[in-house]
Amino acid sequence: MRLLFSLVLLAGLPALANAQGKKTKPVQPIAVIELKRTTPVLYDKEIEPILVHKCAVCHSDNIKEGKLDLGSYEGLMKGGKHGAAIVPGKSADSLLVKLVGRTEKKFMPPKGEEPLTPEELALLKLWIDQGAKAPATKRERPKVIVVGPPADVHPVLGVALRPDKKYVAASRGNQIHIYEVASGKHVRMLLDPQLTVSSTSPKNGEGKGKAIQAAHLSLVESLAYSPDGKTLASGAFQEVVLWDADKGTIRQRLTGFADRVVALDFSHDGKLLATGGGAPTADGEIKIFDVASGKLVVEIKNGHSDTVFGISFSPDDKKLATCAADKFVKVFELPSGKFLKAFEGHTHHVLDVGWSADGKLLASAGADNVIKIWDFDKGEQLRTINGHNKQITRLVFIGKSDQFATCSGDQTVRFWNLNGANIRNFGGNADFLYALAVSSDGTLVAAGGQEGIVRVYNGSNGQLLKSLEPPDAQAVRK
Repeated sequence: MRLLFSLVLLAGLPALANAQGKKTKPVQPIAVIELKRTTPVLYDKEIEPILVHKCAVCHSDNIKEGKLDLGSYEGLMKGGKHGAAIVPGKSADSLLVKLVGRTEKKFMPPKGEEPLTPEELALLKLWIDQGAKAPATKRERPKVIVVGPPADVHPVLGVALRPDKKYVAASRGNQIHIYEVASGKHVRMLLDPQLTVSSTSPKNGEGKGKAIQAAHLSLVESLAYSPDGKTLASGAFQEVVLWDADKGTIRQRLTGFADRVVALDFSHDGKLLATGGGAPTADGEIKIFDVASGKLVVEIKNGHSDTVFGISFSPDDKKLATCAADKFVKVFELPSGKFLKAFEGHTHHVLDVGWSADGKLLASAGADNVIKIWDFDKGEQLRTINGHNKQITRLVFIGKSDQFATCSGDQTVRFWNLNGANIRNFGGNADFLYALAVSSDGTLVAAGGQEGIVRVYNGSNGQLLKSLEPPDAQAVRK
């Protein structure tokens, strides 16, 4: 079992070395070793984890290169367009062994990706030689016990600017704080009156039934204001809450999620709310709700093979762009949910995505420290933008302009245009940044992260306007 208050921080990858002028080394076959064991090799416990980690990105869900689905035992045994991938009892004749062993092209995983180890290859061969037996049981997710985060957990994971630029919302731990932008004054903390101490915490039932001063029981992972500014959405573990932005009361509670909700986006007419999330290494969750009724209207299943970190409606609200830990950016048609295109090129988790104002281009950013610009119609990458030296956690397009903003673990916020020019930088932060919001006219910028402080900037000149600390810190200063 795992405790929900644990923060999962992604590690960025080092920049790729420039290989210009160097000869490409031939790909060597995986070393052959022999496993000396007589016990059965279990698919669900020993083979499936290898396939999920090394092969599923290109051979599962909507992406099945060579029409080979390695996302399930049934798909593996069915094979692909080149025939059977597995010949039970005959590993030497099995196409999958030849491809992952790198003795026959097209190599799996492709060059540049992490190959199977000699031990993993030997385990796969032994499983096949033993008859490639099916899993005895279905894989079950571990039970999750939801408890409140410790009091000293206060990184800002979500920031949202109300469209009228009067207020900024910030999530710290399981709390949501609302500030007045002009004065920097803390206005209110959003509270769920139904939250009480459960029998799971503290021990021996002490304090059971006592009210918890928080918006959610678990970490608040995402925030978004509706276009009219009347509704604030907050995402946490297995739920999204829609708040009355003026009264600070709950309007709707959206449930039915398998895990964390880490991405939120309202449609441009404010009628729909898209959510992204899901458990690590499991199917990413993509759901769309009717804001007025709270009803689920679209669910895109098997859209990604890992957590969905970014989600964005196209300018005409007829398409939805998503990005995930599986390194893909994908686009789906609305309201059908039909898969349209996938964009591949990031070398690590893709953490956010957005549309240009004309709907022709996409921008994505991730844990590989780069921004990529994509031509939607052509399905091609136009350029890669460097500048940040740590993972880029958020990307926000600025109104109807050709500019967008990013924030990063390198403690900076930056403005860019679609040609890759770095227009302006915003500093003064002392730690990793997770959250970013920009007004539609680009004149206000709010960012926060590990430090627990939300900094509000003048977007026109980069000047720091306010540093918004937690309410208890403000009270101490007074």
